[in-house]
Amino acid sequence: MQMKQLGRTDLTVSKLCLGSMTWGTQNTQTEGHAQIDRALERGINFVDTAEMYPVNPISAETTGLTEEIIGNWFAATGRRQDMILASKHSGAGFKNARDGAPISGQTISQAIEGSLKRLQTDYIDLYQFHWPNRGSYMFRQNWRYDPSSQHKAETLDNMAECLEALEREMQRGTIRTFGLSNESAWGTSQWLRLSDAGHGPRVASIQNEYSLMCRMYDTDLAELSVNEDVDLLAFSPLAAGLLTGKYQNGAVPEGSRMSIVSDLGGRRTDRAFAAVQAYLDIAQRNGLEPVQMVLAWAMQRPFMGSVIFGSTTMEQLDLALGSVEITLNDEVLVEIDTAHRENAMPY
Repeated sequence: MQMKQLGRTDLTVSKLCLGSMTWGTQNTQTEGHAQIDRALERGINFVDTAEMYPVNPISAETTGLTEEIIGNWFAATGRRQDMILASKHSGAGFKNARDGAPISGQTISQAIEGSLKRLQTDYIDLYQFHWPNRGSYMFRQNWRYDPSSQHKAETLDNMAECLEALEREMQRGTIRTFGLSNESAWGTSQWLRLSDAGHGPRVASIQNEYSLMCRMYDTDLAELSVNEDVDLLAFSPLAAGLLTGKYQNGAVPEGSRMSIVSDLGGRRTDRAFAAVQAYLDIAQRNGLEPVQMVLAWAMQRPFMGSVIFGSTTMEQLDLALGSVEITLNDEVLVEIDTAHRENAMPY
């Protein structure tokens, strides 16, 4: 397993990160614990969760259950020191936490305390803001994104207040470092600027959607990542399962995400299936397993910190873990880039 220093922190994380958002809905606690055991056995030391998990579907009754499942694994095994743990503070509008209150200096301590109790631990290694209070162009909002209603001074005041609250938490020892999620280049640059001005901890990472089907990170954010040592934590690298090929030709496997969320969060389009076929054809021509090709490609990106993947079966987990043994050659990378140009932004 390849390892990577995360940003400018002292955290060293595996290039694959085990996602957990199905534990409590699509997966039982027993299955979640088995996934952790297998992942750690194969060299993964990085697990990502959030206070709002599980999803598919999201409900008030299950909110926080994934953290509880991880906490029960810690309690049963005593192996907290073997895991780099990331969790997230839900953003404005999530009614199942703090009645949808925005992230603020007042909510941070409360949210962390709730997560620590569910996780049965004293600290979270990487604490992330799940989405910005001001909104985001992620999750297909890019097609009609309009930031003109934002209030810059209020945004910056809130950022400074949040950084100061995070600094207090770091001094208390409840978190080790700080990351963003569903953030933009401008937003990240402001967090960095305010940190440089002494308001609080420096951003270590950005957790944004990134895959062969969703490559918005490749331009301004890529430049920021490389020059500022802020690593990408890529979520949905398999495009919500599309890139496995399991949904081609109208297939909807029982228990799959599409069987629960029919449009895959706006990813299900005719152009998406055509793009998937182009990548499946590349894998076939080159004797590669599609899932492993996709994950290996993501791990080879120059700004990548870790690639977050999820599984609902042990067979899926083992297949994904095999991607660490794959290095794509220049010829395959050229084919992938050509397919991307012909099938850009399919959703």
